[in-house]
Parts: sequence; C-alpha cells; structure tokens
Amino acid sequence: MDIRKIMHFLPHRYPFLLVDKVIECEPGERLVAIKNVSYNEPFFQGHFPGQPIMPGVLIMEALAQATGLLASESAPEEVGAKDLIYYLVGLDKARFKRPVVPGDQLRLEVKYLRHKRNIWAFACRAEVEGDFVASAEIMCAAADAND
Repeated sequence: MDIRKIMHFLPHRYPFLLVDKVIECEPGERLVAIKNVSYNEPFFQGHFPGQPIMPGVLIMEALAQATGLLASESAPEEVGAKDLIYYLVGLDKARFKRPVVPGDQLRLEVKYLRHKRNIWAFACRAEVEGDFVASAEIMCAAADAND
C-alpha cells in the first residue's frame, strides 16, 4: 500500500500522518507498516533539544493509524457502504523499551484480535531493526466521516 492509498483511508496529513508505507497486509489478520523517522520532524525541536527522541505518544499514534488501515482493509463492505473514519477509543497495556531517534525506521505491526459492532481491537508492536520499542493493545471505532 503506497502513500496515496494510505491517504485515502486515513484523514491525517502532515505533520500527523505517521505511516509512510504498508509492506504487508493480510486483511482480517495483520498489517506491517513503516514510519521513517527524520530529524526534520517538527516534534524534534522541543523533544528534546540536544537529544532528540520521538515522543512515546506519537509511537502509539503511528500504531493506532496502522490499526485504522488494517480495519479499513478488513471490512471492505463497510468502507464501501460509507465514508468511514476510525477513531482511537482505547489503549491498554502500553509498554516502552527504548527510544526512537532520527534516522530510525519504525516497523509497526498490528494484529487483529476482535471486532464487535463498530469497535476493533488489535495487538500492536513497534520495532527498530528487530529490536522491541513499544507495544500496546489498541481499540478503534468506525464512524461515518460525514456525521
């Protein structure tokens, strides 16, 4: 999935679009995406001067955006029926192991856990070069984007 298709499914735009590319997608199962972390990201100006690290909440946001992409690809009948948007509604068991710094390529993996009505749940994990960075269980809810 290239950036055009990502932008079709996600309403986010610079500087809050945090998924650059999807490299694997098994609808209803899992999705693997990439976020290239550049020193030019606006948050590095203040987080932290002299020792830039990607804020943990933005790592979680990148994972949440990946869940929206997997949900979109997993429910084409819902997406085709309406203009849907996926909202973050829950984040549980968040863990952080190491900082993410400019030059890193963040690998985002989300695995489908369950789906009930309009709520989707996923097990999420972020890595850099195979090293664990962060994880969480993330829930998103589908809503009509026109409401």
